[in-house]
Amino acid sequence: MFKLKHLEKVQTRKELIALAKAEGINLKSTLRKLAYEEELKELQAELALLLQHIIKNQMRVAVIFEGRDAAGKGGSIKRFVQHLNPHASGVVALTKPTEIERGQWYFQRYIEVLPNRGEIKFFDRSWYNRAVVEPVMGFCTPEQYPIFMAEVPSFEYMLHEDGIKLIKFWFDISKEEQQKRFDDRLGNPLKQWKFSPVDLKGQELWDTNTHYKELMFTDTHTVYSPWVIVDTNDKELARLESLRYVLSQFDYDGKGSTQATLHHDPNVVYKYFRKAKKLDV
Repeated sequence: MFKLKHLEKVQTRKELIALAKAEGINLKSTLRKLAYEEELKELQAELALLLQHIIKNQMRVAVIFEGRDAAGKGGSIKRFVQHLNPHASGVVALTKPTEIERGQWYFQRYIEVLPNRGEIKFFDRSWYNRAVVEPVMGFCTPEQYPIFMAEVPSFEYMLHEDGIKLIKFWFDISKEEQQKRFDDRLGNPLKQWKFSPVDLKGQELWDTNTHYKELMFTDTHTVYSPWVIVDTNDKELARLESLRYVLSQFDYDGKGSTQATLHHDPNVVYKYFRKAKKLDV
């Protein structure tokens, strides 16, 4: 990677290329990173315009990020909220339910954190914990799981009828890429906090997770609340394309006033059932 002391001496493209060769820097990779950062900035500016539209029209928007561990949910959410007005946006990342919450209707604690008028909320996991993580890890009973699965479509239909715009992302990752990211987390002291006992089971229980994930799609992919799959083996591309997808769902003042490309790539972001071969199957 280029260092500031090196770049201060560079004045021409030719000198930059010579510096890259001398330092053993992959210039192609560096240029790709710079292009990503520039595109991300433009898309974040578009998202800020969208939030103004949400505030002005008193809309309620909830964006759910689901997926296997290390699929990039948190990193994408960080880029979504990075430059948004914190008074009209926020991240929901609930911890495990308390003793009192375990005695409530399962959806109750999620209802309490849904967006109010003029807000957009980003859910780092959601009520869909009970669709995959909980039955796989034994965190719910055999009786609780089918009750939840039967109630989800009705619950989301009520949200839809009440005017909440719900976007459901599933971040798709291959088994090999997940293992690579796990290894990276364990080898980086700044990322070790992301690794949990549940993560340790991620590879071991891969096929079981796949089974419950596919059941979830079959039972909860609806016309009014569809699942949107995002291929995330390329984390940076996934961030850009998921941003584009959210922007594509709204018409707002000033849309397209930046230099950003607003059409998402259908080979990276697509509705469930559209693509026969998925990364993690």
